[in-house]
Amino acid sequence: MKAHRSAAVLAASESSRQTSQRDAGATDGVTVRSRGHLPHWEQGGATYFVTFRLADSLPQSALKTIEFERSDIVKTAKQQGRELTPVEQSRLDKLFSDRIEEYLDGGEGACHLVRPEIAKLVAEALWHFDGGRYALLAWCVMPNHVHVVFQPSTGYPLADILHSWKSFTAKRANQILKRTGNFWQREYYDHLVRDAADLDRIVWYVAGNPARADLKDWPWVWTRSAAVPAASVRGQRDAGATGSGGDVASASGRQVGQRDAGATLKEHK
Repeated sequence: MKAHRSAAVLAASESSRQTSQRDAGATDGVTVRSRGHLPHWEQGGATYFVTFRLADSLPQSALKTIEFERSDIVKTAKQQGRELTPVEQSRLDKLFSDRIEEYLDGGEGACHLVRPEIAKLVAEALWHFDGGRYALLAWCVMPNHVHVVFQPSTGYPLADILHSWKSFTAKRANQILKRTGNFWQREYYDHLVRDAADLDRIVWYVAGNPARADLKDWPWVWTRSAAVPAASVRGQRDAGATGSGGDVASASGRQVGQRDAGATLKEHK
């Protein structure tokens, strides 16, 4: 994954203590925000793994249960005046990745993203500002949620990028589906990538999500690194192709990846 190990990505290794620092109160250049149930941490020059999901994909009761468990872990560390231990950090990661992923991969809700026109809409939105506001490293559009690994450019906060993706696609998707109301759930999960090894693990995780959810021949998955061929993970080796810059994508991923030949997305701001 040589393309991933840029100086900026490796600079994010400074956040290797991310969970203990951000949850135990240390800032060290990390901005802590909180909306709803999930806290969000931002750091300049960092790479992020984010997951956002459809409004009906995760019951609020489940989200509250997970947040209660997180608060209990953090509270214990604060009361003892210490940072989180590696074991506690691991428990937090599992709460906000494995536990939530189990709910999502279970196919909760209407799963609007299973419709090709909606999945393509989301994929094109992700591609639209790639190379400008951020650099995409991997993404996967699942039936009821989306994973993205990316590095924001200077001057473009994580929250603003997520808002742009979600607001634009929500409006267009509701028009296509002839529906009204919330399309995306307000909250999203974000993880600061600690170092190159963490990045490798996350990109493989994203690329393998369709296979873990038993989705056969799922086209809406892409990785920038030839070391992590999404099509191979899906068992579609003949569907992937290596493009310029070492890009490896599914057939649909290559199609929506042709940004200069694709939709202009004039409303996407």
